[in-house]
Amino acid sequence: MSRHALWWALTVPLLPALLPLAWHTRRTAVRLPVAQGEAHGIAGEAFTAEPLRLLLIGESTVAGVGVTHLDQALAACLASALAAHLQRPVSWRAFGENGITAVQACERLLPQALDEPADLALLVFGVNDTTHLTSSARWQASMATMATALAERGARVAFSAVPPLQHFHALPWLLRMLMGWRARLLDGELQVLAARLRAQHCALDLRFEAQYLAEDGYHPSALGYRQWAEGLAVHVSRLLPSLR
Repeated sequence: MSRHALWWALTVPLLPALLPLAWHTRRTAVRLPVAQGEAHGIAGEAFTAEPLRLLLIGESTVAGVGVTHLDQALAACLASALAAHLQRPVSWRAFGENGITAVQACERLLPQALDEPADLALLVFGVNDTTHLTSSARWQASMATMATALAERGARVAFSAVPPLQHFHALPWLLRMLMGWRARLLDGELQVLAARLRAQHCALDLRFEAQYLAEDGYHPSALGYRQWAEGLAVHVSRLLPSLR
């Protein structure tokens, strides 16, 4: 029995308890808007080298849910951290949509992103694919489609790890445990895919304490985005020395 089949085998008998929990959580959850502002910018303008072109495609965290302005969100924070690590300017562009899955992003976000030249592309997915129960085959195929298309345009590609939903305290305990297990399954497949495509898989360095989370208890706060971005910058600048 595959790991996904085992997950389903243990989850299906729990559906009578899970469905009311999921419905109640959806009905009572705090819903935050996407961040305002331009979805592009430049960091490290004091450096004199040619700017690194950074592109992010992803779900609500790329859209900046949890903060008020996109200059506080993941793409801008990562650009700032990378500029400091690489000692060069970083020009960033973000394509994010709240609630989107990787399958949907292939149709809606990838065509827009391919019009933007990029040296480094970071794909940030997994939460919605976990909760929307995207199949393993569709998850891997969608991530591979985006990574391959971006690489063919000359970008080095990195994946941000699937967030550990077992730490999302906005969810009831039983949902957290099952969604956390499923997130680990998808992330394991993402690591294998990254190795196969010669892309980079970047572990998620984020504390799930109150100050690092927005008021919904689900998305990062401004501090959380900065910490996450710093961890990504360390991974990327170490794993991609050619960007220096």
